[in-house]
Amino acid sequence: MSELTALDKTAWADATWPLGTHVDSDGGVTFAVHAPAATRLQLEIYPEALGATASAAFLPARGTDGVWRARLGGLEAGALVGFRAWGQNWLYDEAWAPGSAAGFIADLDEQGNRFNPNKVLFDPYSREITHNVDTDALAGLGVDVGVFGTGGDLVDGAPRRQIDTAPYAPKGVVVDEEAAAADKPQLPPERAIIYETGVRQFTGHPSTARLTDLLAGEPGFEDVPDIPAEYQGTYRGAGLLAPYLRAAGVTTIEFLPVHETNASESARPGATNAWGYMTLDFFAPNRQYAADRSPGGPTREFKEMVSAFHAAGMEVYLDVVYNHTAEGGNWNGDVATTGFTSLGGFATAEYYQMTGDKRLVDGATGTSNQMSYSSPAARRLVLDSLHYWSAVMGVDGFRFDLATVLGRLPADAAPDDWGALKRFFNEHPLLTGIAALAEAENIEVIAEAWDLWGYEVGNFPRGWGEWNGRYRDAVRRFTKGDANTADFLNMVNGDYHHFEDNGGPQKSINFVVAHDGFNLADLVSYQTKVNDQPYPFGPSDGGSDDNLSWDSGGDQGLRRQRLRNLWTILMFSRGVPMVVAGDEFGRTQNGNNNPWALDSTAMRNNYAMIATNAPQRVAVEDGTGAVYHDNLGVFDSPGERVNPLFRFSTFLMRLRGRHACLHRAAWGDLAAGGDDVSYLFLTPAADGAPREGDRALAVHIDAPDDGFRLMINMADTPVDFRVPAAREGRVWRRLVDTAVSAERESNCWAEGEGVAVADGAAVQPWSVLVWHEAAQPDAG
Repeated sequence: MSELTALDKTAWADATWPLGTHVDSDGGVTFAVHAPAATRLQLEIYPEALGATASAAFLPARGTDGVWRARLGGLEAGALVGFRAWGQNWLYDEAWAPGSAAGFIADLDEQGNRFNPNKVLFDPYSREITHNVDTDALAGLGVDVGVFGTGGDLVDGAPRRQIDTAPYAPKGVVVDEEAAAADKPQLPPERAIIYETGVRQFTGHPSTARLTDLLAGEPGFEDVPDIPAEYQGTYRGAGLLAPYLRAAGVTTIEFLPVHETNASESARPGATNAWGYMTLDFFAPNRQYAADRSPGGPTREFKEMVSAFHAAGMEVYLDVVYNHTAEGGNWNGDVATTGFTSLGGFATAEYYQMTGDKRLVDGATGTSNQMSYSSPAARRLVLDSLHYWSAVMGVDGFRFDLATVLGRLPADAAPDDWGALKRFFNEHPLLTGIAALAEAENIEVIAEAWDLWGYEVGNFPRGWGEWNGRYRDAVRRFTKGDANTADFLNMVNGDYHHFEDNGGPQKSINFVVAHDGFNLADLVSYQTKVNDQPYPFGPSDGGSDDNLSWDSGGDQGLRRQRLRNLWTILMFSRGVPMVVAGDEFGRTQNGNNNPWALDSTAMRNNYAMIATNAPQRVAVEDGTGAVYHDNLGVFDSPGERVNPLFRFSTFLMRLRGRHACLHRAAWGDLAAGGDDVSYLFLTPAADGAPREGDRALAVHIDAPDDGFRLMINMADTPVDFRVPAAREGRVWRRLVDTAVSAERESNCWAEGEGVAVADGAAVQPWSVLVWHEAAQPDAG
């Protein structure tokens, strides 16, 4: 590093450069941090991430906008940066030195800010950070996460607030990677088939090294490479698997959180978060998911991964967590004790909701530090983060964890009138601001539309898509025989009543399972969760007790049949389908419905399940001797290396992509003709509409040049269905039959290849039959 120089220092306070750390075109590096209540800020440069003290220090200037700015010369990409902050609760005293109490008045000020110059902070806008708070490296320095705490608890005879965290705290990394991403595919949102996965879940299993062999004989998968061991579980490995998802018919991969999170590198018990729902930095890609962990490496590698998906014609969505952070709340309920390393150390009152006595709120999130989006600074943070990931990192869409928190008022400020509360939510400046950004940048934004304070599916502002929990529950219930007919049909039709004024059925994200709950094979195999089992499939805390699951009476054949039912209904419903990684070939979590802390090989996609007709009998390959529960048994297949479920699920995803009538952006009316696509719901006899309590019904998808007839029988006896004659010049052909008796043919036939059928059919218990109205072949 060349000699550091404070550039244009007299202009710092009045500068307008953006928040964050940026390498500018003149060879300088600018810094801008929001800390309006701070009385002094010190910028420090570090030679190492851990175990070192600062090698240089500078004093930024405070602008009238509450932002502290500095510009340095001689600093290069890869430099490590930290900050110290003083305020009214801890005034600057010339006698102060790291580890000193000089200037201390209290642990928090009247607004709830927690300034403490002994606790080194990283810029919340840092493009990368060196490590997270739960890093195993702290143990090598003889300390643990307790060093980050404030308050008066004694540690080695001194109050905890006096521990200097310079050798331990995460540092911001100067990253010179601001170039815009390559062109995006810009797929119409209604075309999406979303595949939800974690980076490690997707490519972290040893079986990825044998993909060319495991996928041999599967048409369309010839371009899928083997993943070298050094790339397994990384962004680079995920990019190499783009051809796998493209061949399967998926259009969109949605990653569980990739923002830097608190997690041990070795999956140390009590310090593991395999799903990543503890965001430490809203701009930094998780360094542990990168093969290249050098400064700037995770950023470059992530962008290269996105480019690989874009080159395959696919889009990339991110699951993002803006409702809380990894900084935690009040330790042991003590208002004076926190462990801030970034946001809270600069401006607690600007970023976090607090009670009247300045305790951090543990309300809608259950995580002890709910973000406050009544604050313009907090709203700006989210919008700036989204813009960065979209415009620079190339991301095509976002799914927001507990998105309702983004539109919540503090509990003591909420109106009593429900109508007024709903209007406020629908008009909240952050929710509408995100929708406006999405429109301007042509990206998709999807809400998990509930939190611990309420359920808001269908209430988000125009422009938002929403995870449709009503769809999940209705389909789960109907397919286990609950005969909730009206709800089921409303969901198959795209939940018109909740989404008709929000842009179309594509705003309903339909799913039967998601990462947080049973996966698909377990949904049909367990009555209750099994979370108290030993590693690597447990133990796990939490997890819903209300799963609307059924173990299919222990019948392995029925379980396989019901899996196909769920795949069929999902792919033929109006709206956007979302599937979970590994469900395409029968992955199991052995009944664990909340493995958030299990960063184990057993929870990753085992692609060996594709090359066998007994997918849950393959080895776990984790060295522990663990085995999968064999809930599905042996499929009746053409050969031992064929998994009929894999062929069936990929057939359906490809089919949906080929037929425009299955991914429309608007509801058709009940009359045929024009461009309308109508979903008509009928009794098996086709003599009227289904009634509540019916367990068998037909869905007729009527398009001008295409058509399907779904015959759904969730009764425990066969049911005869009548099908009117095909239109002139066309013929009905069998397309899908989920019954066990059709497994040898993978339960599906390509359009035009299925046997011609007419009049109707007897549909077996707990099964779905689909006919396709195809063109009549020429008589000659």
